[in-house]
Amino acid sequence: MNFKKKKDGTELTVAISGRIDTATAPEVEAYISRNLDGIDNLILDFKEVNYVSSAGLRVLLSLQKKMMAVGEMKLISVNESVCDVFEVTGFDEILKYEKGE
Repeated sequence: MNFKKKKDGTELTVAISGRIDTATAPEVEAYISRNLDGIDNLILDFKEVNYVSSAGLRVLLSLQKKMMAVGEMKLISVNESVCDVFEVTGFDEILKYEKGE
């Protein structure tokens, strides 16, 4: 699991690479949560995320709730297999995301 962050004022972009599953979901949530002070726009770059489990979905839902209180959260560059997970689980109705190439 790797992270790259870029902060621009109150906007934070976090590029995540790897799988977001039971083993890595707590790390993802902890890393992002500790970087949210003063942030009202969170962008998660999913270009290098190839799998999201139910534990990963719970993390995304938790982050979405946190961000809705202060601003917004968006996922970008989401690959087709992760989009399929969002659609099957109904998360396509909850999360704001853009499909990748």
